[in-house]
Amino acid sequence: MSHRWTLVPAALAAALAVAPDATAQPTVTSTANTTTGTRVQYPQTKTVDQVDDYHGTRVADPYRWLEDLDAPATADWVKAQNAVTFAYLAGIPGRDAIKARLTEMWNYPRVSLPFREGGRLFFTKNAGLQRQSPYYMTTGRSSDGAALVLDPNAISADGSVALSRFNPDPSGRWLAYGLSEGGADWVTLHVKNLASGTDLDDVVRWVRYSSPSWTKDGEGFFYTRYPEPPTAGGKTLSNASRDPVVHYHKLGTPQTADVAVFRYPAEPTWGVNGYVSEDGRWLFTSVGRGTDPENQLYAADMGDPKKPNVGAKLVPIDTTLAASFTPIGVVGTTAYVLTNLDAPRYKVVAIDLRKPARTGWKTVIPESRNTLENVSLVGGKLVAQWLVDVKSEVTIHELSGRQVGTLPLPGMGTLAGLSGREDSPELYYGFTSFLVPNTVFRYDLGTGKQETFFAPNVPFDPSPYETEQVFYTSKDGTRVPMFVVHKKGLALDGQNPTMLYAYGGFNVVQAPAFSASVIAWLEMGGVYASANLRGGGEYGEAWHQAGKLDRKQNVFDDFIAAAEYLVDRKYTSPAKLAIRGGSNGGLLVGAVMNQRPDLFAVAIPQVGVMDMLRYHKFSAGVFWVPEYGSADDPQQFQTLAKYSPLHNLKPGTCYPATLVTTADHDDRVVPGHSFKYASALQAAQGCDRPTLIRIEAQGSHGYRPLDRTIAEQADLWAFAAKNLGVDVKFAKSRAMQ
Repeated sequence: MSHRWTLVPAALAAALAVAPDATAQPTVTSTANTTTGTRVQYPQTKTVDQVDDYHGTRVADPYRWLEDLDAPATADWVKAQNAVTFAYLAGIPGRDAIKARLTEMWNYPRVSLPFREGGRLFFTKNAGLQRQSPYYMTTGRSSDGAALVLDPNAISADGSVALSRFNPDPSGRWLAYGLSEGGADWVTLHVKNLASGTDLDDVVRWVRYSSPSWTKDGEGFFYTRYPEPPTAGGKTLSNASRDPVVHYHKLGTPQTADVAVFRYPAEPTWGVNGYVSEDGRWLFTSVGRGTDPENQLYAADMGDPKKPNVGAKLVPIDTTLAASFTPIGVVGTTAYVLTNLDAPRYKVVAIDLRKPARTGWKTVIPESRNTLENVSLVGGKLVAQWLVDVKSEVTIHELSGRQVGTLPLPGMGTLAGLSGREDSPELYYGFTSFLVPNTVFRYDLGTGKQETFFAPNVPFDPSPYETEQVFYTSKDGTRVPMFVVHKKGLALDGQNPTMLYAYGGFNVVQAPAFSASVIAWLEMGGVYASANLRGGGEYGEAWHQAGKLDRKQNVFDDFIAAAEYLVDRKYTSPAKLAIRGGSNGGLLVGAVMNQRPDLFAVAIPQVGVMDMLRYHKFSAGVFWVPEYGSADDPQQFQTLAKYSPLHNLKPGTCYPATLVTTADHDDRVVPGHSFKYASALQAAQGCDRPTLIRIEAQGSHGYRPLDRTIAEQADLWAFAAKNLGVDVKFAKSRAMQ
């Protein structure tokens, strides 16, 4: 299986104590909504006299008190805001119909991409509406007859505890699995005996941004631990991430006996990680200063995999931080590494681990005009995944780099993962598109035989719909791709309710993928558009670099240009156009609705980074400084202050109808971002469009149990439909054959 170094997830914040009566509940402000005939009343949010000095510029922060996540006043504010929001949503006539259709759409069996470890094949299978997907295992190569390994639905009845790690060991005896409250980034590891199904006494706490990596003998694993955070003032979730250490845990010993293997004390806010090669001989460790694709790489020869020396000396492979280095696999003493060193669209190099100096590196798969997204070492072959105008292609190479074949993908779409082992020709891959649900295939690299491992039967007929890929011109003349999905024969009259989605950051590729909620939007008569903005990785590192730091405005310009294209081509009009994005995409929505409030009728910023002057002070925010910059730097402060969503709201402006969403256990982008932004937006709104915030209990940055995922998606579509004037009706659809 290919192993990607992930120091922190790419998508994504000194609490101020206040008196318990900081939120004056009885006082309300009102906004009449003439479109819907309802009147929204918001709780009056108290302001405080907090002013910060940024390099001579004084900036008010009147809602600072909402950063204290555990304060009773904050809890009261959350309760009052949710009461207003859910009362509004409950009054939308089509909400129940949307929820019913989404429930129907999600009610189909689905299987994850399988992987083989310890002689067994592991995968998840959801019967349809299970809150979380249970894990199964089999010694065969089919999903039929597989045995249940772990059902997270039995751990917490309400789904409030998430199964967030699942790592069997190479010996076939043990399973390390991680649990997190509300799906937060903090993970507690447990170990299960796969034969008996019982848990060992081993418990490993305060794990973050890493998965356990077992030694070949199955006697223990490496993991990254952070110091135990303080519990007061909501700091368990919000405290900045710093001082990580890679440890080795030996089974049967307490965590206090774990060996510290690798740390980088010179830069306490940088991330570290560790990974054992498939053959069990080599330990790789990595250091990165953020989410940028750049890291230092070290390797240690642990010797005999049956008796590994977990304290073996780590030797630097590259410490320049000039590029990213991702180990693909090792054959003998040769490591194959994916890198963007002098290759913005990536290449593969071979490195002799006995003599790792750069002068001895050999380019195996050179950079090309297309982006090399991922490479796996499977059955003695290099399987390379390419991105060609945001569509997947796969080539197969000898270890010398010579191409010997291609993977026969079933159509135009997205490769949803590769899974294979260095010692077997068996390759599994997923394939999806906007109209094709994720289907898993098995391919034999030796014989070239391909078969379907699992094909879902979704209650949806795709034949009335089509996907277009269009290219439009951004403000500075840059050509930007966008996918537009809609009903065949769509009338281009400007009257189609349209949802425009994008991300635009952290080198993340926004590729076509199946979504039950998108299908429901199409069935409501909507158009769905997904724009591939700069800041992402669609065209390699140069595309990413063009949308970060002082070039971030390019991302906003690309998104605005996408909206203008849809309006100019009469797919829709400003009165029928909604925008949506999450995390960095939530920042995108907040910034763009500030800059062009006239262009959109509805905005849905989800779990967004809204306070660009303080984001780096919370949880994972320290890792985003290479992407955004920091207000601690005078020049970068000027850039951030110009687009920070919280700081660029103008009182009296008519903003789009807005539904902000967040969750109380989001420790990636802490909910204080959304709390402060929603408060400021409600105070600034100059017309009758509603500005609401929906706060999920026992949820995190990306995790929701399925039933609550459905409920939240129904609320988003209902809010958009009401404020775009959509009469919600669903035609009777036949099941996909």
